[in-house]
Amino acid sequence: MPENDKINVLLIGSGGREHALAWKLFQSKRLGICFATPGNPGIFDYCSPSSVNPNDHDEVIEFCLINHIGLVVVGPEQPLVDGLADRLIEAQIPVFGPSMEAAKLEGSKEYAKAFMQQFEIPTAAFRTFSLADRHAIESYAQELGHPVVLKADGLAAGKGVIISSSPEETTQALDRFELDSSLQDAASRIVVEEFMEGEEASVFVLSDGHSTQILQPAQDHKRIGEGDTGPNTGGMGAYCPAPVITPELMERIDREIIQPSITGMQVRGCPYTGVLYVGLMITKEGPKVVEYNCRFGDPECQCLMPTIESDLLEILLATTNETLDQVVIHLNDDAVCCVVLAAEGYPGSYRKGMEIQGVPSQRQTASESILIFQAGTRMEDNQLVTSGGRVLNIVGRGETLQKAVNLAYEGVSRVSFPHRVYRNDIAQKGLQRKY
Repeated sequence: MPENDKINVLLIGSGGREHALAWKLFQSKRLGICFATPGNPGIFDYCSPSSVNPNDHDEVIEFCLINHIGLVVVGPEQPLVDGLADRLIEAQIPVFGPSMEAAKLEGSKEYAKAFMQQFEIPTAAFRTFSLADRHAIESYAQELGHPVVLKADGLAAGKGVIISSSPEETTQALDRFELDSSLQDAASRIVVEEFMEGEEASVFVLSDGHSTQILQPAQDHKRIGEGDTGPNTGGMGAYCPAPVITPELMERIDREIIQPSITGMQVRGCPYTGVLYVGLMITKEGPKVVEYNCRFGDPECQCLMPTIESDLLEILLATTNETLDQVVIHLNDDAVCCVVLAAEGYPGSYRKGMEIQGVPSQRQTASESILIFQAGTRMEDNQLVTSGGRVLNIVGRGETLQKAVNLAYEGVSRVSFPHRVYRNDIAQKGLQRKY
């Protein structure tokens, strides 16, 4: 391949999701230089560090022009909600990720629920309120009947959803939204919705604004404790494919949810490009949308990347130039399980700077059955140490889900850091269904 056919990439993000994307992008024959910001030590095994500030859009554009960036891959949601994709498109720099208007599907729960209502996409009954109107919120919660779900309208790092099982808990939840400084901005408006019974699953859809391609369905484990107990987190583990979503059910999800969502964004004049993460509840009445996200899930992305046989860079480029229908995405039959190792105290306060042992220093190959994707890590005096709540993602893959689970926990036994916490029941729902 001629050198001028190579594509330089800027990868934005610093978590396990971005490490998995860097690992997969590195396998592309078309990849030139992959820069990453802010990155982490694992990402830098595949990418060159960049000091560009992803929140400074002018600085990002200048960096891209100087370094001949042919694609910007935005991992987290905040830059997309802030309109980075719009600015890059204005500068004629290809970007994988939706516009600011399309990213409202994640950036505003109120916007997303109104969108679903307009286009008759199945979801829970709901109403939205100002947080100041506590009496109306509490009255509507009583009308729905407990349990109910209270959601901060804006971005809250996965911590803006509270399930209330009684009027007293509703009052406590509203107190938390008012008093927690990390939630106040996101929770100025509150979505109150009925509690849906069923099993959750995640579907990831690549879209170029018109055409779509669906990746493997996955299942996340949000709560910190085994048996889905304790507070919500950014995700303590995941696995794919999720057997709760059969091929027949996937056809229904595509027909009733995915296609109306993509068409609805076209009708609203903001075609959706990038990956649309559809969080679902599989209820007795059928699949219903819990939430949309405008990026790959974390840790679901760490499970999805090993299932893609095709060139990821080619796929992402196709979403930016409306040629996704011309790309055949080959998915393997592997089952994949990811176990998150977190710092004790997460999702509350936790220590940083603890030494991590057992993480290989060399690049991981495409064929390895156990992969380690770094998240909350940094280098300190040539030693890998913890720097976040979710520290490492241990991924196992095999011919069966049971083998993938076994390999993931074998990987867990190989690494260590003081006071680590993790769940021992990742993928158990899938195993119960599959065997």
